Order: sequence, then C-alpha cells, then structure tokens
Amino acid sequence: MSNPKSTASIAGHPIHPMLIPFPIAFFVATFVCDLAFWLTSNVAWATAAIWLLGAGLVMAALAALAGLTDVLGEPRIRALNDVWWHAGGNVLVVLIELYNFYARYSEGTSAIVPKGLILSLVVVCILLFTGWKGWEMVYRYRVGVADTDESLAAPRGSTRRAA
Repeated sequence: MSNPKSTASIAGHPIHPMLIPFPIAFFVATFVCDLAFWLTSNVAWATAAIWLLGAGLVMAALAALAGLTDVLGEPRIRALNDVWWHAGGNVLVVLIELYNFYARYSEGTSAIVPKGLILSLVVVCILLFTGWKGWEMVYRYRVGVADTDESLAAPRGSTRRAA
C-alpha cells in the first residue's frame, strides 16, 4: 500500500511542510523579541514583535489551508489520531496569537509584560508539542512522503541506468 498522499502539493511536493517553518519561526522570534523588550525596554523590540506576530498569523493561515486540504482530501490522514492533536494544538496557537496581536494593537507596549510574554511562551511550548505530532505523521505514518519506488526512481531526463 502506498503512503498517504498530500492533496495540496506542487509537482508532487507537499505545500504544508513548505509553509510551516514560517509561522513557527515568526512566533518563536516574537517570544525572543518579547524577552528582549522585557530586558531592555527598547520599543524597537515591541515593534518587531508585533510585525512578527502579524506575519506569523498570515503564514499560519496559509499553512492551515494547505494542511486542511490534505486532511479533507485523504481519508487515511483523517484517520490518524496525531493529525487531530496537531491540528487542534495549532488552532489553539492561532487563537492565542490572535488575542496576543489584538492586545498589543489596542494596549500598546503595556500588553507585552507580562501578558504578551507569557502568551508567547505558552505558544512556543504548544508548538513543541504540535511539531512533535507533525513529526509523528511524517516519520511514523509517512504522510506526504514519496513511496519508496518513486523516491528511488531516476529523475526525469536522467540517463542513469539500473545496475
């Protein structure tokens, strides 16, 4: 039986794993900027954090769209328990970060310490869990991984011959 295929893909390459590094990096960087703001009180860190937070939310929405397409398009993916922990945790991350963004937008820098800092830390912890669940889907259940036959085949246009 073949591996569960990603339905949101470009030339056979799953889109979801291409997008997820962006919100993860942006949300972790938000936490780092919050720490820097807490330690220095330099407003530049607060400005960087809100931009990172906004960019993370936009990229999370795109990654969620690709992930949802995969879940809806492949029954074997939907059947995995880890998928629901991964998706549910990431929905929670987005909801927390939406509130975090709103608080910063409406309250300014006073929303960062301690509220924004704590929310950012909670998000980083949840991302560790949801990343672990995503890892389980790929490395244990082979979701979106090319089948062995396909991955060993010679690239198109290759003159390589079987031994």
